[in-house]
Amino acid sequence: MTSWAFLSNHGRALLCIARDQEVRLREIATDLDVTERSAYSIVSDLAEAGYIVKEREGRRNRYQIQRHLRLPEAPDREQAIGEVLRVLAPGT
Repeated sequence: MTSWAFLSNHGRALLCIARDQEVRLREIATDLDVTERSAYSIVSDLAEAGYIVKEREGRRNRYQIQRHLRLPEAPDREQAIGEVLRVLAPGT
């Protein structure tokens, strides 16, 4: 079971990643107004829950959002995380 909700820093981090799949942890931390260590923890939570896949490209990470997965706070509903991201971050 997932221990985070979409309307949290985890969801905001997903929005950062949706806007730029090569976003740096430093940039996520700045956008969320948290430390880089907290941003790392949030991104790790998202990866462990299966909502993102991290791929190493040289010295950087590239993230792929698993848009087909359901919202963590409503796994029994039909709404996928990708649908919410399309509304909140058009063009992603």
